[in-house]
This record gives sequence, C-alpha cells and structure tokens, in this order.
Amino acid sequence: MNVREQGFLLLTSHLGDPERKILSVAQLRTLSARIRSLENPDGSEDVTEGTLTALGYSVEMARRILQLLSGTEQLQWYLNRGAMLDCFPLSRAGEQYPKRLRARLGIDCPGCLWTKGDRTLLNKPAVALIGSRDLKSENLAFARQVGRQAALQGYVLVSGNARGADRAAQDAAVEFGGQVISVVADRLDRCPLQKNVLYLSEDSYDAGFSAQRALSRNRVIHTLADAVLVAQCENGTGGTWDGTMKNLRYGWTPVFGFDDGTAGVGALTQMGALPVSMKDLSDLSLLTRQKASLF
Repeated sequence: MNVREQGFLLLTSHLGDPERKILSVAQLRTLSARIRSLENPDGSEDVTEGTLTALGYSVEMARRILQLLSGTEQLQWYLNRGAMLDCFPLSRAGEQYPKRLRARLGIDCPGCLWTKGDRTLLNKPAVALIGSRDLKSENLAFARQVGRQAALQGYVLVSGNARGADRAAQDAAVEFGGQVISVVADRLDRCPLQKNVLYLSEDSYDAGFSAQRALSRNRVIHTLADAVLVAQCENGTGGTWDGTMKNLRYGWTPVFGFDDGTAGVGALTQMGALPVSMKDLSDLSLLTRQKASLF
C-alpha cells in the first residue's frame, strides 16, 4: 500500500472508532482539489500544518487532518483484524478501484470501499436494481425478473441488500447462477462469504446501519452499473427517490422505471427516466447502451 492509498484510508475510515471524525465527501473533495494545486501532489512531500494553512485551512482544521493522517498504527491494527474477517479495503488511489466510480463521480467518489468477496466483479458489465421495501406483487415480479435476466444474460446485478426489491433481485440472480454486488449500509463483517457475490461498504467494515450510510451508498449503487432499473418508487420521498433523482440530475447512469402506472415512476419519467415493461428485460444490452439523461 503506497502513501496515497494509506492517506485515503486514514482520512475516510473510522478504523473501528465511531468517534473518529473522518472527512465528509465534501471535505475530501475540497482537500483533493487543494492538494492537486501543489507542485508535488502525489504525496512525495510530507503534508504539514504549514502546507495546509497555506492551502486555506484554519489551524484547527489543519490539525484535525494531520491527526487523522497520524493514525498509522490504528490503521494497521484495523487492516489485520479485517483480513481475519475476509474484509479488505480498496483505496481510491489503488489500481483495483472501480473505474466506473472514478469516471462518474470524480473526486466525489468514496475515498475507501471495504470489500468482502469476489472483487473481480467490480469492472464487469452490470445492471442495478433498486426499489421500495414494501412491494406490490407485480413490482416484486419485476425485481425478480431483473435479477434472473441479469444472470442469464451475463450481467452482474448491483443492489443494496435491503428488504424488498433489493433482496428479491439479488436472490433471483444467485438462484439462476448469476453474480451480485451488494452495497450494504450495515456491518460488512457479518455478511456471509459467498461464491459469486461481492459485498461492499463505505467508511468501515464493522459500522452498523444508519440512515446516512443508507443514503450515501445510493451513489455507489447507481454509478457501479451500466443501467439502473427502478422496481417501485414513492413519489417525492424515500431512499429510492433520493438516489434516483441525484442520478438523473448529474447524469451518471441511464435510469429505467417499471411502468406500473404509479405517480412515483411517472415523476421519474418526467425527470428523464425511461419507462420499461417486463418484456423489455429480454435484452438488457438495449438498456445499457442508452445515454444517461441530464436535466
């Protein structure tokens, strides 16, 4: 692990300490942009308090950043403990970091992703399935069909491991011999090591569920895939709505909503999503070739 990879881990992972004040996405974006303005932005020179204050940081914030970067012993302990639990990090500066995340999120992509399972799935063709936890029967059938068709057509199925649409699609993909990337908002270390499945989480491998983590992971789900399919969505509320609206706003990935006649999918189509029916799933390549919308 080189200096830059270690730096991203130190700045963005709690390392087993929930009180550790890691940098937010916005703070990491600002730091990355400012560091790039240095003559040697590759980390070949030590970052000092003077370096950071010269970049516009207050003394207090400069010291906070340096304190995070000084936690190398804690990082090594956390890495060793993670390895025993089959949990391994992917730093944003590392070669194995997902190319789609880098391309679509730029300096807003997570500084570290923790992984458990088959990391070779990260750069394969993929479709994502998202949706509500409480599904109507036809929407449940759609979610399962997405998982089934992803498996049969050679696409990795990306989802969020939540009750409802996520697990219906994931279970169907596994049932039909497919591959799954599951981006979790709770403890990664407790996910079962499973063939053809990769579990991902931000920040830490031992952090519990929070609404903030659930919302944050949405951008990872949306940008890891070549197309995003929405099984069911409440109009104007909920995590599915929030993540999909951000995708449509920034034009990350093409979005397709199951045409169930509800106000939720109707609102998404007004914002740039395309309606799809069950029969449209017979050739997913037609969906993955679409261009992302931007409004």
